[in-house]
Amino acid sequence: MLQLSLGDIQISWRDIIDIIIVAYLFYRLILLVKGTRAVSVIYGLLLILIAYYLAGELGLYTLHWLLANFLGSIFLVVIILFQRDIRKALAAMGAGRLWRRSKLESEVLDELVLALVQMARKRIGALVVIEKKMPLGDIIERGVEVKAKFSKELLQTIFYPGSPLHDGAVIIRGNTIEAAACILPLAVGVTHRSDWGTRHRAAMGITEDSDAIAVVISEERGSISVAIGGKLTSSLDEIRLRRVLAAAWEK
Repeated sequence: MLQLSLGDIQISWRDIIDIIIVAYLFYRLILLVKGTRAVSVIYGLLLILIAYYLAGELGLYTLHWLLANFLGSIFLVVIILFQRDIRKALAAMGAGRLWRRSKLESEVLDELVLALVQMARKRIGALVVIEKKMPLGDIIERGVEVKAKFSKELLQTIFYPGSPLHDGAVIIRGNTIEAAACILPLAVGVTHRSDWGTRHRAAMGITEDSDAIAVVISEERGSISVAIGGKLTSSLDEIRLRRVLAAAWEK
């Protein structure tokens, strides 16, 4: 049996595999919470742990007792605080193993960019969501089923002012427009900006809960924004829009 010795410490091949697995899990956890509100919550929990230790060392028995009871339910507290992040992580794991990402052909990307730019010039408001690995079946069920081959003419027709389907989001899966007039979850706790409307909050909301890409056209300013991972990149021209969408799709 393979075994290493470091002084008095004996390390077997099982220990090495165990360490690699745990290190990888922590690495994925850090990537998951990096740049999210979860980081602030983790710092808060660390401060509570430090306070618990200091209270015990300094003989602050009442504070120590209160913190001990709080930490006794730490697993329940973590589940409550990180329920959205845990749900997203589990969905990402399942999507990575069980689902294949639909192919987004370059011709579809080109037509999508052209359609978005033309609508922006005409100041036609729109919200387009591109599905990646994580399926958006629950969102599609809330809208009107289309299931038609993608074309810029069809997309522009859906969002034409006065169309019964223009108020809501279009979901694109691969080379197909799956549904229109879909209702998306709104992002919460975001800093309010005068140039962010309901469509922008919806775009951030759907990308917080999934790996989808959302594109928003503001009908007031005719500007194009892209939401990825709950963050919005605004004021994109045709070249930058194409680059952002292509890069986001390959991630």
